[in-house]
Amino acid sequence: MSIEKNIIRIAQDTIANEIAALEKMKQAINPTFEAVINSLHACNGRVVITGIGKSALIAQKIVATMNSTGTPALFMHAADAIHGDLGMIQEDDVVIIISKSGESPEIKALIPFIRNFGNKIIAICGKDTSYLATHADYFLDTTIDQEACPNNLAPTTSTTAQLVMGDALAVCLLQLKGFTAKDFAKYHPGGALGKRLYLRVADMSEQNPKPFVTADANLKEVILSISANRLGATAVLENDRLVGVITDGDLRRMLEKHIDFTTLRALDICTKNPKTVEADDMAVVALEQLRTYNITQLLVTKDGAYAGMVHLHDLIKEGLI
Repeated sequence: MSIEKNIIRIAQDTIANEIAALEKMKQAINPTFEAVINSLHACNGRVVITGIGKSALIAQKIVATMNSTGTPALFMHAADAIHGDLGMIQEDDVVIIISKSGESPEIKALIPFIRNFGNKIIAICGKDTSYLATHADYFLDTTIDQEACPNNLAPTTSTTAQLVMGDALAVCLLQLKGFTAKDFAKYHPGGALGKRLYLRVADMSEQNPKPFVTADANLKEVILSISANRLGATAVLENDRLVGVITDGDLRRMLEKHIDFTTLRALDICTKNPKTVEADDMAVVALEQLRTYNITQLLVTKDGAYAGMVHLHDLIKEGLI
């Protein structure tokens, strides 16, 4: 077997191993998990998540997911906890401890102090008989049969199981809280993701010119309107009512069809019933229309009236593409 085929098989076996572990974990979700969700939902403080080694890295990701979905959380490294960081745990906090074995010295040293504080402890652990599992208030089982690592040593499948358990907690909590896309936008105002959630068509179109000609405008007026405003198109209005659009492409098609241009008017060459988008629509709605109809600009309307134009370049500039 070639090296290339071996690589493909190894990758496929790795994925299959992790899928099998997750299927097993799925079947292990039980009333204890529901009790954990209810406890976290009722928590008046924060969710403090801790671990050691690779589990600490997973803990940080779960903290980030919870914070971004409306559950206040913070990370505490298990090794630093007993050297002063225990002070970050407040009376109303719930503590989640993540560990594959549940027997790490740092974890075993940490548990008695947390219990003395009176905080609830939730264990995400891969061994139900471990010190962590037996000294926690709740035990979430992330036991696996085999790491994807051929030596069964490097945390691979076990950390995937921990990560997915954290996702399950976060998603259940956000649904209990009625967390919406608008709420999500509050915590993600930056970057393309945030803009997809809060940027509206008007935010872009109001920065652009508002090109238009009347229905009886001659060809020169049409060309000047398109060239001056650099949006590749101009709207056609009749009695202040939007009746069409003329694009660069419409001009090229007009040249192919007509010999005498002197009598042509805007209404003769425009595309009637043009594609439009509402000013209050989200920018992603405009993006979807541009993709669906394979066009580069949309006319913007507000309360039925022509309000401007949004171009594909606007969406690119905002990082939505």
